[in-house]
Amino acid sequence: MVKNNVKNFLLPFSICLLMALALYPNSTINPDDYSTEGLELNYNISEELALNVNKGSKYNMFTPHLGKSFEGFKEALAFKESRGDYFTVNTLGYLGKYQFGAETLKLIGVYNPNQFLYNPELQEKAFLANASRNKWVLRRDIKRFEGKLIGGIKVTESGILAAAHLAGPGNVKKFLRSFGANNLSDAYGSSVKFYMKKFSGYDTSMITPDRKARVTL
Repeated sequence: MVKNNVKNFLLPFSICLLMALALYPNSTINPDDYSTEGLELNYNISEELALNVNKGSKYNMFTPHLGKSFEGFKEALAFKESRGDYFTVNTLGYLGKYQFGAETLKLIGVYNPNQFLYNPELQEKAFLANASRNKWVLRRDIKRFEGKLIGGIKVTESGILAAAHLAGPGNVKKFLRSFGANNLSDAYGSSVKFYMKKFSGYDTSMITPDRKARVTL
């Protein structure tokens, strides 16, 4: 890593020096003035800084920390579904960042899958509309089961909504009301229980239950 950093410094420096010589051949630039020969160079970084970088501490300033916020919920779910790629289609024909099926899209007012795939704004609004619809369908189950242990996992609203995104609200009802005995898995092996555990504890309070949630641009 240190050697790479040195190379990343020296290469641009050398290019700039050569360009200066080419542009100003009669100038008084003396390449020897810029030589590092004979100097004691230290390419090491402190142990403390190295440890902090490896841990992703404050030195890693460009990584957003979404935590358990609603944005964190969306992005974590999107990463699991598609690695956050708006323009991907999986082997079963599911579309976009959140991997929507055509039938689910129809329920929230989207009838053109091709337009949907190439419109990130539409995909974000579809995610929110679908979550609102699922929260309305599952409102009684959220109230009844939230905070309880089912199949060894603590039930949370965000876990329920994530599982509903995977398998549909009907299959989440079956899981909850069978106390985990009815645990549907998709074609890739992800189950209702797995999603309920993986996406537990996020803040989804801003999602408003809405039976007639539709996408509008």
